[in-house]
Amino acid sequence: MRGWSLSDLSEESGVSRAMIHKIERGESSPTASLLGKLCGAFRLTVSSLIARAEAGGQRLVRRADQQVWTDPETGYSRRHVSPAAGSPIDIVEVDLPAGAMVSYPASSFVFLRQCISMVEGELTFIEGDLVHELATGDCLLLGPAADCTFHNRGDKACRYVVTVLKAA
Repeated sequence: MRGWSLSDLSEESGVSRAMIHKIERGESSPTASLLGKLCGAFRLTVSSLIARAEAGGQRLVRRADQQVWTDPETGYSRRHVSPAAGSPIDIVEVDLPAGAMVSYPASSFVFLRQCISMVEGELTFIEGDLVHELATGDCLLLGPAADCTFHNRGDKACRYVVTVLKAA
């Protein structure tokens, strides 16, 4: 992507060379947290990376054709709703199973503005030192880049939409 060596990517992302190599060879499926670290190094959203991997330049993407990725560790599932046609906006719908928790480092958010809108259920969103308890219908505009954790403490799955504005 940037002409980096495996060592360069490892240094920029904080992910070991061995793990990156396993992912490249298809020997390991990356977790959401690991993808966040790699995407932070490339200054991409997870959605953009997945969309690039699946390639598509269309402006209309039918629900049946929207790419879905599931974290093998937590069961966290994200559907890339918006077309990948070079838009500065990404829209992602996330299903987070009961009890699941996904964390991302601040580096994943440095070049983004994000808004979380709760569709159903409850979510504890930890943004640095701030804890936000979100319920159906709530909407949160994220602040400056901080380590973040999405935690579904409930006994039912929750669903939320993340709208991302990518910096130019």
